[in-house]
Amino acid sequence: MAAERHSRETYFVVGEGALGAPSPAPGVAVAMSMETDLRAFRFSRIGPKAVRQLGEPGRRRLAEAMTIDADQAPRDSTIPAGFTYLGQFLDHDLTFDRSRLKDDGSVAVADLVQGRSPSLDLDSLYGLGPRRTPEFYAADKAHLKRGSTVRSFPQDGIADRPHPGFDLPRRSNRKALIPDLRNDENLAVGQTHNAFIRFHNRVVDRLKADGVPAADLFARARETVIRHYQWMIRTDFLPRIVKPQLVDDVFTNGRRVFEVNPAPGDSPTMPVEFSVAAYRLGHSMVRSTYDWNHVFDDGGGSLDLLFEFSGTSGTLGGDPRLPSNWIADFRRLYDFREAGRNDLRPIVRGRNRLNMARRLDTLLTDMLASLPDGSIGGPDPRAIRRNLAFRNLTRANMLKLATGQQMVALMRARGVTLTALTPAQIRDD
Repeated sequence: MAAERHSRETYFVVGEGALGAPSPAPGVAVAMSMETDLRAFRFSRIGPKAVRQLGEPGRRRLAEAMTIDADQAPRDSTIPAGFTYLGQFLDHDLTFDRSRLKDDGSVAVADLVQGRSPSLDLDSLYGLGPRRTPEFYAADKAHLKRGSTVRSFPQDGIADRPHPGFDLPRRSNRKALIPDLRNDENLAVGQTHNAFIRFHNRVVDRLKADGVPAADLFARARETVIRHYQWMIRTDFLPRIVKPQLVDDVFTNGRRVFEVNPAPGDSPTMPVEFSVAAYRLGHSMVRSTYDWNHVFDDGGGSLDLLFEFSGTSGTLGGDPRLPSNWIADFRRLYDFREAGRNDLRPIVRGRNRLNMARRLDTLLTDMLASLPDGSIGGPDPRAIRRNLAFRNLTRANMLKLATGQQMVALMRARGVTLTALTPAQIRDD
């Protein structure tokens, strides 16, 4: 999902400088100091710049067409809905800027460069580690801090008592005590981040029981968690959103378009065509309602409530921590039977409550036409600026992103077999 709560305004693109709001004019590069360069997340451009751009009236009309009430038509995919928010978690791991963790200027240049590297190293979970960012860690410097839910209204099961470990650790103002506050933007990604905290802590406990010295516990646990994480992305996440044969081809034959055969030690960059365009496929996967748990069943987990019961976009319903009746039932977000775990099948009264993500297409649920203040960095009186599709289109316009037809031509020139959509196919959906 989008960087900085859907509101990143500046991109430092290698070879082009800073593009965005601080420029003298939209899309005009400006010079940056060496320190600023290092503190900016390094983006790059794969293809050409767009020849023509869509003006604001056109972006407005297109965004409104993309955020119609798409839920009126059956749009479920075959992908369990949890992968929508796992994808958001991955995005925040790929685009996280470590330099923002500290305001005192104590972060080393080497860490800034490494922090900008779009590597799947879970820096959104670990920050700079227990020595440099101890605020995220327990006293033993091996476990991550965890939070507890608060008792909610009387209800059978989960709601009648606090549950340690089932909420993010929080400050007194409800804000999550985690390296990347975007992971508390909605309850689904927040519970996903919390699951990674629980997994890390479980790995620490297992290694400690196996006799690993205390001084080595964190490093060993982090390595184990990251390897599982990357294995999961390779074998489970990517083959669901990309044709499996394409995934296998890249891992077998290497890249043919982006940073082909990089020199050892080269710092990777994040292509704007991926960050600002391609990976936003996840927005179409978002449902307007979820069968969230046995308390909020039959669509009771609406998207607006998932925003409200977070610390970045909402108020946790007015509580200091997550109420216990909002703990995610992950059996409704992932089909654990795929891993042979029939004991973890959705346990419900009546029909199966497994939520499926919406299809990968050009439509977004109409609830994304009006994002809450916290998701866009603060109040905005212009209603269209709350529309996620409009924000995506405006950001692409700002960076002069190439059209799909331009990218097809580039791919074909690099030996990739692709066919561009015709104007009629685009017009007729």
